[in-house]
Amino acid sequence: MNHEARLYLAAHPFVYPLMRLLARLGPVVRVPGLGVVVNDAVTARAVLTDERFRKDGPGSPGDLWTPVLGPSVLLNMEGPGHLALRRKLMPLFTPAYVSALVADVLREPLADLSARLGRGETVDLVDAMRVMAGAVICRVIGLGEVSEARARELFADGERVVSMVSLRSRRLRDRQVVIARQVLDKIGDIAQAAYEAGDESTVMGRMRAQGLSAAEARGAAGAFFLTGTETVATFVPRLIALLHDHRTRVGDLDQMIEEAMRITTPTPMMLRSVDSAARIGRVAVRPGDRVLIVTHNCARAYGPFDPSRRHPPELRRLWFGAGPHFCIGYPLALAEIRAVATVLLSHHVRVVRRRAARGVLIPTYEHLWITAA
Repeated sequence: MNHEARLYLAAHPFVYPLMRLLARLGPVVRVPGLGVVVNDAVTARAVLTDERFRKDGPGSPGDLWTPVLGPSVLLNMEGPGHLALRRKLMPLFTPAYVSALVADVLREPLADLSARLGRGETVDLVDAMRVMAGAVICRVIGLGEVSEARARELFADGERVVSMVSLRSRRLRDRQVVIARQVLDKIGDIAQAAYEAGDESTVMGRMRAQGLSAAEARGAAGAFFLTGTETVATFVPRLIALLHDHRTRVGDLDQMIEEAMRITTPTPMMLRSVDSAARIGRVAVRPGDRVLIVTHNCARAYGPFDPSRRHPPELRRLWFGAGPHFCIGYPLALAEIRAVATVLLSHHVRVVRRRAARGVLIPTYEHLWITAA
């Protein structure tokens, strides 16, 4: 068994074998008590770009996040309101802006990481990524320079909320909603203070300049906080582990990242709610049906890890969504990953020891110790 499979089994010992079993049942299958399951990339992309399949209906992400974030964040919106908010937010995440932001925030942490590796130290990459991802999200929500302790604290807060969700979750329990709101209200207060200050060198200040309301800025900050830390922090250690395990020579960095994302699948499953009668493949669906797009199955159908692989159009970045719901924070995540991976690969790091994390939503390492080769 390879290390990626071990990560999934450690995180989801019962759901992961079921998820892989569903892949054998066909591209689209109705599973009683679960919903309509999609295992095929072409079909998945068609569903994600079809307005009949929504994020704000029964069994959709809206059931999970609306009680916590409110009704007006990109995670749970559809239609003209979603399009209008997305248009306001997109200028905030241009590749040039996020690259400059990441370079500024991570300049010292990356210099420290490089120095430690240069001295021959063994580094826990998971811990280092928590600090760096936490520092970046602190800057996004409106905090300036932050200590390692503050970055760890914010990361732990986000992890606390995300860990309430499993691949089987339909909605949060009342007590979980209370806890999540406590965390996200704190984030919202930080974001609103930065918004009201109006400094256009900050993301929140730019939101105000783009015409977002204070409520929209608070909601956006909460959504970025929940989605913007785990993806990067969990992916980079898995990227380095894959390159180590497959003895991959350093080549086209972006292509290695894309292929590692296919294998790790940052979003292993996506939910949609059927709004009007339709067909998904050969399966007829009706309003209120729950659609589970098993992104992991869609991606893994294309074979084992191969950094020379060029992804076909139907698969490309499917794990970040498609169409009007493609992840708006993708340029920020990519900028962080590139920055850290460039430093690590310059030292030709190798994995010394590792330990899989248990009871987490996104499979990851609890520890991944590396050293310069």
